[in-house]
Amino acid sequence: MKLQRLLSLTRQAVDAYQLIDDGDHIAVGISGGKDSLTLLYALKNLMNFYPRPFKIHGITVDLGLEGFDLTPVKMLCQQLDVPYTVISTDIGKILFDIRKEPNPCSLCAKLRKGALNQAALDLGCNKVAYGHHKNDTVETMLLSLIYEGRFYSFSPKTYLDRTGLTLIRPLIYVDEADITGFCNKYQVPVRENPCPVDGYTKREYVKNLTKMLEKDNPGVKERMFHAVLNADIPGWPQARR
Repeated sequence: MKLQRLLSLTRQAVDAYQLIDDGDHIAVGISGGKDSLTLLYALKNLMNFYPRPFKIHGITVDLGLEGFDLTPVKMLCQQLDVPYTVISTDIGKILFDIRKEPNPCSLCAKLRKGALNQAALDLGCNKVAYGHHKNDTVETMLLSLIYEGRFYSFSPKTYLDRTGLTLIRPLIYVDEADITGFCNKYQVPVRENPCPVDGYTKREYVKNLTKMLEKDNPGVKERMFHAVLNADIPGWPQARR
C-alpha cells in the first residue's frame, strides 16, 4: 500500500467520525509494532494538509521486558520530526515475575492504558490515538460473540469521563494486509513483540478463525466489518455520509 492510499483511508475515518478537531494535541500510542508505526506515519503526514490543525506526540509504554530495543523507533520519530516519550514501567515484572499471571492480557492492557493515558495528560494532550485497524474491529466483534454472547466492537471514538481524554482509532478503515504491505514498502522499523504469550491468546485464535472463514467464504471479513458499522452499537458515534 502506498502512502497516498493510507492517507486517503485515514482521512475517510477521521472525517466520518469527526476524530480530529482544531487545536487537538494527540498522543500516539506506539508499541513498536506495524500498526502503531503505520498510524504514526499516517497522522504525521495528515498534519501537512488536514484543514483542522493539530499536533502529535509519540508515547511508548515500555513494559520492561528484556531485549526490547526502541532505538529504531526513536530514530524514526527524529526522522519524522515527532516528539517522542518513553514511559518506563515494571508491568512485565508485575505480570510474569510477581503475579505469574496465566492469562495476563486483560490486566496488561489495563495497566498499559493507564500509564499511556497518564503520560498523555502530563504532556498536555487531549486525545490518544490507537493503531487498531479493520481486522481488529472484526476480531473484537467475534471475541465478544464467542466469549461474552453479545454483538460488540470498540468504537472509533470514545470519550473517557475520568480523564477527559478522547480515544480515537484513525486506521479503522485500513486492512491489516495493507498495513503489512505499507511497512514492507517503506521499510518501517517494526519491532518484534517481546511478550512471552504473544501468539497464544484468545485474540490469536480468533485471528486464525477469521482467516479460515475468509478462505472458505471469500468476502466474509468485509461483510462482518460492515455489519459492525451498521449495527448501531451503543457508544458508537454516527458516521457522516
